[in-house]
Amino acid sequence: MAESAAHMIAHGRVQGVGFRFFAREQASVYGVTGWVKNLYDGTVEIYVEGEKDVLKDFIERIRRGPIFGHVSELSVDWIEPTDKYTNFSIQF
Repeated sequence: MAESAAHMIAHGRVQGVGFRFFAREQASVYGVTGWVKNLYDGTVEIYVEGEKDVLKDFIERIRRGPIFGHVSELSVDWIEPTDKYTNFSIQF
């Protein structure tokens, strides 16, 4: 059972730079579950579940972004986990 969950919106140069694949890779590194997807307004939405301390580290890594990207703003809302995810996926 996940301890915590976060819903994020990443703004900046976050589409067309491998951001979703970067997020999936980082989720694997940190052992968290959830999903990531591009939004029509050019932002990227992320939902992630796991232990709170691990999520904080994951969020800081997402805030730095992939090498060719730039996160100008990352909004983070802490919410109750759903416990319905067993992996981290890219949604389309």
